Order: sequence, then C-alpha cells, then structure tokens
Amino acid sequence: MQIEDIKKMAKGLGVKIPVGKIKKLDLVRRIQETEGNFPCFGTSNGYCDQVSCCFGPDCLTKNF
Repeated sequence: MQIEDIKKMAKGLGVKIPVGKIKKLDLVRRIQETEGNFPCFGTSNGYCDQVSCCFGPDCLTKNF
C-alpha cells in the first residue's frame, strides 16, 4: 500500500497526521490503534494473528 493511500485512510478514520513528513510505519501504527488492533506494523517476523488488520500483507512481506 502506498503512503498516499495510507494518508487517505488515516484522514477517513480521523487520525491526525502531523504536518511534514511521517514514516509509513508510524502512520500505519496510528491507524492500527484507531481500528482497535495492536500497533505492531513491521514487527511480524512472518506471523500475524491480527486478522482484522488490512496491513497484514504489507507487514508480512516487509513491504514498508
């Protein structure tokens, strides 16, 4: 997922995005918290039990 898509998602969820640059990891973790998931993006080590998290494919393939 591209950063611009993630920013749109964050905005739709009401996640405040700081002015300037924000790392994909940090923004995704804020979204995860807002959605009720653990803020664990990028720490999966090949396994994830957060089935409702839409970032699983990116996280599991280390696409960040």
